[in-house]
Amino acid sequence: MTTSGPADHDPSPHPGDPSDRSDAEGLLAEQLMRLTRRVHRIQKHHLQERNLDVTPAQSRLLRTLAHYGEPPRMADLAARLEVVPRAVTTLVDGLEASGKVRRVPDPTNRRVTRIELTDDGLASLRELHAARRSAVEEILAPLSGDQRTALEDLLDALVDGRRGGGARTAPPPGTPARPSDPPCPP
Repeated sequence: MTTSGPADHDPSPHPGDPSDRSDAEGLLAEQLMRLTRRVHRIQKHHLQERNLDVTPAQSRLLRTLAHYGEPPRMADLAARLEVVPRAVTTLVDGLEASGKVRRVPDPTNRRVTRIELTDDGLASLRELHAARRSAVEEILAPLSGDQRTALEDLLDALVDGRRGGGARTAPPPGTPARPSDPPCPP
């Protein structure tokens, strides 16, 4: 007669076991964090190579400014960048000190300040586009065309919060669309 004891118990998870999913999600989360750090490191390297003296966050603000037809308010930028207004103030302060943006009064409301790109800011934006394209090429180099297309679809779903490729939601009224790169000024 055989008895089953602790030594006979198989400790490995069984297919469909919730711990399998938890481990896989933990690994996926770690991979996403590692990719995020790699993207930031590569982007920073390409920015430094061009001596732009612009942080990735400032770069994002400059790209966002280029989407607006008229200079936006600080609050508009904060909403568009999904950050608190104080963060935008800090970014604008740095960019204004380097001559890339300027604060201008709102023509209809003296209490409102708008932010516009300067000529130096536009020139920096062109360089930023080149740096960004180089960084993206470096990051995506290991992927085939089909893999890049699949990644784009997956990232769209993650960024937009959609499941199963549902329809994209329109941005709030008055907010520019969210293309990956605004047209580069001549």
